[in-house]
Order: sequence, then C-alpha cells, then structure tokens
Amino acid sequence: MFTSQNEATSTFHILENGNIASAKGFTAGGLHCGIRKSKIDFGWFYSDVAAQVAGVYTTNLFQAAPLKVTQESIATKNELQAVVVNSGVANACTGEKGLQDAYDMRKLFAETVGVEEHLAAVASTGLIGELLPMEKIQYGINQVHEATHQGAGKFESAILTTDTKEKGIAVEVEIDGQPVTIGGAAKGSGMIHPNMATMLGFITTDANIESGELSNVLKALTNQSFNMITVDGDTSTNDMVLVMANGKAENQRLTPHHAEWSKFYQALQFVCEYLAKEIARDGEGASKLVEVNVQGAKTEASASAIAKSIISSNLVKTAIHGADANWGRIITAIGYSGESLDPDQVSILLGDIEVVKNGIPVTFDEEEAASYLKQEEVTIYAKLGEGNETATAWGCDLSYEYVRINASYRT
Repeated sequence: MFTSQNEATSTFHILENGNIASAKGFTAGGLHCGIRKSKIDFGWFYSDVAAQVAGVYTTNLFQAAPLKVTQESIATKNELQAVVVNSGVANACTGEKGLQDAYDMRKLFAETVGVEEHLAAVASTGLIGELLPMEKIQYGINQVHEATHQGAGKFESAILTTDTKEKGIAVEVEIDGQPVTIGGAAKGSGMIHPNMATMLGFITTDANIESGELSNVLKALTNQSFNMITVDGDTSTNDMVLVMANGKAENQRLTPHHAEWSKFYQALQFVCEYLAKEIARDGEGASKLVEVNVQGAKTEASASAIAKSIISSNLVKTAIHGADANWGRIITAIGYSGESLDPDQVSILLGDIEVVKNGIPVTFDEEEAASYLKQEEVTIYAKLGEGNETATAWGCDLSYEYVRINASYRT
C-alpha cells in the first residue's frame, strides 16, 4: 500500500531541490546538441563507481534499438555506471542501421566518460522511424565535461518531449546510522498507458543493495506506480525505468531480512509513485490529475484491473474534463473490466460526494459535484464490497488540447 507524504516523512524526508544527482557519487548534465530546434535534447548521468542495476521495459513488441543495447549492457554483469539519453528522435523501427547507431552512441559516450562499454546504457525518445543524427550525437558527447552543461536540472530538461515541466525528486532515509539518498527523474506526457509507455524513469541511490534484490523491489513497485498510470491508452516502443545503486552510503547490504528494509522500501516506493503521478499530471493537454481508488476487491489483481479500466476510459476522462458528474461512465468501465463482482454492492464517490450506493444512484448536489470536478486534483472512489483488497491508479482528463498536440506532433 502506498505510503502518503505525511506518513512517509516519519521514516524519510524529501530533500529540498533534490534530484537524480543527490545521491553520493552521481553527476548529471544536459545540453542542446541540435536534434531539436532550440530545446535541450541531450542528457546524461553517471556514477563515479560501477553500480548495481535493475530495469523494467515497455511491453510493446516493437522495442527500439536503445532498449536492446541497454538490456545487453545490463545482462553482462548486472551493473551500470553511466546513462546517455537523447530526445527528439526515438531511434525506433530503424533496422540494423538504428541498432548500430545505438551501439556507437554507447561506445562513444563510454569512452568519453571513462567507463567500460558494457557499463554504459543508452535511451532515446521522440519521433519513431527516424535515424539518429549521429554527427549531432557526437557533438553532444564531445561536450559532456564542459562546466556550463553540468546540473541535474539540465538532465531533467534534456529528456523531455511534449512534457510541460521537468520531473525530479530525492529523499533521504537513515539506515544503519548512515544517510541513504534516493533520487530520480522522469519524462512522459503522451502515449502513456499501464504496462509502460512513452516514458523514461531513472532512479539513483547510494544504498548498498545487490541487483537481484533491486530487481525484485523495482518490479513490485513498478506494478504499483508506473504500471498504474495512463494518459491516452497508447503504449510506446522505447521506454524503461532504470534504478542504479552504487553502495557509497556504506550501509549494511540491504535485503528483505535487514531490520530497516521497510524504510528503504517505503522511500523507494515514494520516489516511484511521485514520478508516476507527475507523469500523469503532465499528460498532454491535461488540466487535472485524476486518481482512482478501488476498495473492497476480492484480490489485489482484481482491484488493479478495475482501477486501470476506470482511469483508461476516454468517456470518464472527458467527463472529468467537462466537470460532468456522469457516474454512469464509471459504472460502465467497472462492468467491462472483465472482473467478477456483484453490481448491487458497488458504491461510487467523487471525492466525498457519494453518487452511487449499492448499485443505486443517490441524490447529490450537481453544482457541488461540478465544483469538485473543476479542481486540479480529482479522486474517484469505487467501493466494491467484495473483499479487503485495494489498488490506486492515476491519469488525467482528456482535453481539446490533447487533440491539437497530437494532430500536429510531426509538424
């Protein structure tokens, strides 16, 4: 279950201006290399020592070249030390030439920052079907060490596409008497759907933890965070979440048997869910963050499926955008979720406003409901009355602006 910010701060604290380079030993930066017209489009971060690593990837069958190269790097020793990212061109559906370009990008970057090639990873985001402009990539790599290009804020900007803002955070938790820091950055705005999407997430920590344990916890937390967001129902070709742990906090090695494992888990959970919610909040054309909280399901899987069904419904999303308390669309989304339940036990609330009780509509103040739905954050509660399991999903409203952005994406 998600640890709220108020609960979280009893076990860890959020660092003011915290970012992907807040953990010991990590450096980040970004610059404009010319792929995009004027925006920063080339970024990197790296550790001064090799780090244990875990990753999760898009479920789209068309995996872009950078994902293949990154997975190959990780498979070598379950370690990474450096990551390089470009925006503007996805290097997806580009055949053998695109794959070779991804290898070359990795090699050139690894040589420049002084790490072994298999310890470097690459990521790309942007237009599908276009080859990387390798002369511009080379130009960017040549400037990695320039002082003017250093800073986590520049990395956060470099990975954006249609995003309207940077997404970064860091928290600190004490383990074995040592401060352990977890930082992260992400991008994502459109083509966001449960089970990964056009999204990149990068998390760094100075915790001492092996890749196997890191992989287990990342998979579990991804299913509660990055796999529980949607913007438009499309799943992309490029995207991944990577977690790197370089051990520089010098705590005792973390495992589920460690006395303070739960503190680390909660801190990492908070970072994952914060980044996921920021992606949902920044959905293309979005004006509000929508949270769906399903309670009383028979199983966690059932609760998750129903939450995803509601948050993915375009009819629900457009109703939220129009501040229309059309609870029938929510009921419909529950009904086609594929999950077995008793409709006569279902209750629906919009915030604190109950609109359906035990399958029957109840009288409510339409103006009050409309006023609530106009807020920047909206929560839909679905109480099923079937059991004790819960799940939460996040998304956004679907607006006229979303259509405008995507109707002219290539132009």
